[in-house]
Amino acid sequence: MTTDSPNPIGDIAVDQNNLYREETFTDLKVATLQRLTPIQPDGSPDESRVTLYVGQTQLLSQAGPVPVHCAIEAGSLAEAMEKFPEAVKHAVERMVEEAREIQRQEASRIVVPGAPTAGRILKG
Repeated sequence: MTTDSPNPIGDIAVDQNNLYREETFTDLKVATLQRLTPIQPDGSPDESRVTLYVGQTQLLSQAGPVPVHCAIEAGSLAEAMEKFPEAVKHAVERMVEEAREIQRQEASRIVVPGAPTAGRILKG
């Protein structure tokens, strides 16, 4: 390998000012919660930042399972578990609204005769 070839992954580095210890909790049924505890580069707790909670679940659809991820504003794991259902509900509502917006945009597209469409394969 030559030294003048470009790095295919670019310049990557760990952001040492934004480190978190990740813990995962699950009920082995529908809920998975992550607790992201801020830490210093030496692994000690970083008391200057708040702990983050993230909820995850899956919904079954005609196309198969749909993953749902949501941030949960909570001060403890118990509070995050309590707020999980409402956070998932809001995340699903956002997903549905985004899907409807995409449908509206597709429905309002101006179709130009002879122009290629997303579903048509062009022969060259």
